[in-house]
Amino acid sequence: MKKIFVSMSVAFALVFSLLAAGVMADSHTAKLRVVHASPDAPAVDVYINGDLTLEDVPFKADSGYLDVPAGTHNVEVFAAGSEYAEGEAVLQADLTVEAGQAYTVAAANSLESLEFVVAEDSMEVTEGQTKIRVGHLSPDAPAVDVGVIGGDALFSGAEFPGITDYAELEPGTYDLEIRLPDGTQVLPLEGTELAADTVYSVFAVNTVDSLEVIALVDYEAAGSPDEMPTTGLGAPEQTQTNWMLVIGAMSAVVAGGLVFRKRFQN
Repeated sequence: MKKIFVSMSVAFALVFSLLAAGVMADSHTAKLRVVHASPDAPAVDVYINGDLTLEDVPFKADSGYLDVPAGTHNVEVFAAGSEYAEGEAVLQADLTVEAGQAYTVAAANSLESLEFVVAEDSMEVTEGQTKIRVGHLSPDAPAVDVGVIGGDALFSGAEFPGITDYAELEPGTYDLEIRLPDGTQVLPLEGTELAADTVYSVFAVNTVDSLEVIALVDYEAAGSPDEMPTTGLGAPEQTQTNWMLVIGAMSAVVAGGLVFRKRFQN
């Protein structure tokens, strides 16, 4: 049996031991996951309120869920290794997270048109069922359907840059495909196992001629996943990254797509 497909993912444990006890309380925190989904953008550094929080984040990597304080914070993204300079970020915004909620924020689109695509994540599923959603994050790919190979579509007309609602299904192994509305297959995803009591997000990334997927576990009833899922496309490629946790907490995000000022220096 093969677990749900994944292109690349980076999971790690984070400890915010220097934050105030009240901030650490569940009633004062949200969960945030950051994904680098821009195919031609270099690795990036992320600053929160002027502090370096994530360092050297490469394409297709995700941060795993971070526990972050609720509230509004200034988030700035720079090319990795760039000297920090106020007002010169690749992407910049004052973003807000709500206590008790979970979010995914993806840096998407091509280098010349970078934007943040943001969605609220689900942390619940009907007992004995599974849930899945799809994000279209391939900047030059047309609208696509995702469904059973040669069968019904689970998601129809997914367009860039967007993330669908969740669909709740019976758990099991599915032979899925990404296809054009006329039925032409773009990418096969056979042997996709969707486990019971688990919620998944699957993001189509890269350019249309090199389309691939990132698959992430949003929620497991048994607790946080210990390992990232694999796919019928083969074992996940493991990439070493150097993600720096600094004093102060990661935060960001309002539900819905957000486009920010871009100032990439070549």
